[in-house]
Amino acid sequence: MTIQIKTPADIEGMRIAGRLASEVLDLLTAHVKAGVTTQQLDDIARHHILEVQGAISATIGYQPPGYPPFPAAICTSVNHTVCHGIPNDRPLKNGDILNIDCTVIKDGWHGDTSRMYIVGEGSIAAKRLCQFTYEAMWKGIAKVKPGARLGDIGHAIQSYAEPAGFSVVREFCGHGVGKKFHEEPQVLHYGRPGTLEELVPGMVFTIEPMINAGRREIKELPDGWTIVTKDRSLSAQWEHTIAVTETGYDILTLSAGSPPPPAFIKA
Repeated sequence: MTIQIKTPADIEGMRIAGRLASEVLDLLTAHVKAGVTTQQLDDIARHHILEVQGAISATIGYQPPGYPPFPAAICTSVNHTVCHGIPNDRPLKNGDILNIDCTVIKDGWHGDTSRMYIVGEGSIAAKRLCQFTYEAMWKGIAKVKPGARLGDIGHAIQSYAEPAGFSVVREFCGHGVGKKFHEEPQVLHYGRPGTLEELVPGMVFTIEPMINAGRREIKELPDGWTIVTKDRSLSAQWEHTIAVTETGYDILTLSAGSPPPPAFIKA
């Protein structure tokens, strides 16, 4: 395993890309409402990335081995869709929950982030899942510092989500990111503390837990991309790109509209 260590200049380049990706999510916030289609959201995102930001969508045409090319500028995962949902013409309806995942390339650097949105007035259960997933991501982020281990991040997320009655998806994880969309290391969202790679300054990776209201089992749909819960329970995900600093962590995917950290994160 070769983990690319970023220089301070690299990290500043990644911060620009990360901010642009987060600003796409800021822009879409006002458009997520009942009656809007995820294809319309993708059209807005695509135009903004290419024409306004002068950047590149990392996902349009993205094709890992064994996958068809991804056709859109964002992933839109609704309700029981876990991740990699393809935008379509189905209108969103009141009570839906939606993850939008956006990765922007600027000057060769990738910025990767995602957020949950609730359409109209969501159920208590949906709001609770989205909030717990957000807090679980931050539980993982709070473990990031030199000398910690990747297993500390996964354990923090798992030990927060599972006692609350949720399950953690195992098949997908966070990842290193930089000039490439997906680099080493893999960042599991479950595990044992004190295990796996040691964190050192200059490492950059995503933390992006996918947490289900029901069981953790998932399946892939015939389109080759969309992942859903087997039991059709709701699923939520949040994602930030994180740099390891000399003293802790630095979040590279922040913008004016980013939700504030939970109360347990000390400023």
